[in-house]
Amino acid sequence: MGHLTSKDAYKTLEDRINWFTQGAPATETWYKILQVLYTEKEARLVSLLPVRPFTLKRAARVWNTTEAKAEKFLDHLCDKALMVDSTYNGERQYVMPPPMAGFIEFALMRTRGDIDQKYLSELYYQYMNVEEDFVKDLFFATETRLGRVFVQEPVLTNEKTNHILDYERATHIIEDAKYIGVGICYCRHRMYHAGHPCEINAPWEVCLTFDNVARSLAQHGDYARLISKEEAKDILELSYASNLVQIGENVRERPAFICNCCGCCCEALQAARKFSPMQPVATTNYIPEVSLEKCVGCGKCAKVCPILAIAMKEREEGGPKKRPVIDREICLGCGICARNCPTKAIELKRRDVEIITPVNSTHRFVLQAIEKGTLQNLVFDNQAFANHRAMAAVFGTILKLPPLKQAMASRQFKSVYLDRLLANQKKKVDAGEIEGAKD
Repeated sequence: MGHLTSKDAYKTLEDRINWFTQGAPATETWYKILQVLYTEKEARLVSLLPVRPFTLKRAARVWNTTEAKAEKFLDHLCDKALMVDSTYNGERQYVMPPPMAGFIEFALMRTRGDIDQKYLSELYYQYMNVEEDFVKDLFFATETRLGRVFVQEPVLTNEKTNHILDYERATHIIEDAKYIGVGICYCRHRMYHAGHPCEINAPWEVCLTFDNVARSLAQHGDYARLISKEEAKDILELSYASNLVQIGENVRERPAFICNCCGCCCEALQAARKFSPMQPVATTNYIPEVSLEKCVGCGKCAKVCPILAIAMKEREEGGPKKRPVIDREICLGCGICARNCPTKAIELKRRDVEIITPVNSTHRFVLQAIEKGTLQNLVFDNQAFANHRAMAAVFGTILKLPPLKQAMASRQFKSVYLDRLLANQKKKVDAGEIEGAKD
């Protein structure tokens, strides 16, 4: 398996992590974080693995060991939440979770004694809240966002409820999930240990994960507790009542997580405050509008807005002295302001321009990789052991993209094969063989 010094092992792991679309800027703080999460041996061996899902047989080949030994070590990594396992067509598969949402959060989703969680939290705070390069890269390096906001369904009127799409409902995500897990909110856990406890004293056990991620985290090390759909909806209601924002993976089909976030602890909401008017997450398709006839100028909406998008300003004429003014450019459309308005003067209305949400994780990965110029990493990662099914999924997604994105993908691949695929698709479109492809 080769011999590396301690520094080399972690440097190689840093390089492997940066094959993910999001990546993590290499700093001395990040190096210390990796030292807490990984032993030197773990860092060395994980750095040899692909970032796409892989089988036990592939891991054994990469590590030049037996499948029995490889499985034992992979289970150990799952127990530390440095790997997530699943079953596909009866065969067990593994995948290295990205930094976020992934192994950074998993480390603090339960109380554990095998690592110094206070020290780790202080490192996280330094890396994300002080140094900021990781946060900027995570939330602003691509046009396609990692996360998206869910609207608080109870504040929608019956008329608006009829127009909300299934993937816009957190309740639909819960109903559609095979497994649901709940764990400790990593953000509030981190900020507590770092000496910055939650300002609104929000509940901790509200971090929801779904399907294979939930099952793996629950089975290995109790990072999540498997719960029923009813309990998940109760957690959602508790989060609504606590004025928390629901932020999930930015996909329409089977998101891996929904976090219930406060403005004082969540990196995404802090980034929304700090780097306004840039948006770190995709907003909902709703925007609040204020009825000045009903508004009494109490200012409660401005106090509860998690990203400070509402300001109380002087009225031009008559009525209460103050009126709320919503910055529509940065508003998340979460509905917290409408929920807290005592006179129901705030109503959510559909935005004029719909927010486009990627279909699934592969779609999101491809879009982000194209926008970041790293698509070749996604496809040719560990190409000696190329996963043709995964590559087919990537190519299939590219073929459904708009022409400009396809051209960008082709340039990044420098692939004759992809050029031919795109040319053949264009011929079919021109011939009218692909229904709706010109839309």
